[in-house]
Amino acid sequence: MRELQKALDVKKSGQLDKARDLLKALAENESRNAAVFYHCAVVHDQLGLELDAVPYYKKALELGLDDEKRRSAMLGLGSTYRALGLYEEARSMLAAGIAEYPQAREFLVFLSITLYNLGEHEKSTSILLKQLAETTGDKSIASYKRAILFYADHLNEVW
Repeated sequence: MRELQKALDVKKSGQLDKARDLLKALAENESRNAAVFYHCAVVHDQLGLELDAVPYYKKALELGLDDEKRRSAMLGLGSTYRALGLYEEARSMLAAGIAEYPQAREFLVFLSITLYNLGEHEKSTSILLKQLAETTGDKSIASYKRAILFYADHLNEVW
């Protein structure tokens, strides 16, 4: 679709407002094109218009996206809900992402932020410590991986 590519080229050039206008017009005319709704959601997010991004993310997911865009849209919607203070909706969307993409660590990181917002600090910190221990390339941290993973599940214990 040439119109979508044009909008994406405009977006890539940094003209986000113009790209948003083009994508919104496409969404009105291409009401069954999930990719149009996905890109429209993303550009709204990039412009700091999170509330306006939500219906586009939801419609894109409803219409069906390829696997890569679906993963990104689920994370984007979960993160957007969190940014809007809709923490339970964020938790639900991020948990769905974790269930669907169990190897996608980004969902866990954003879930930890959401849990922090919900006051679940121990669980939030535990998730982040596990992600750090399992993914770090820093040799000094990696040398303590076993201890970090242990303490991630025993944050409030005293010996």
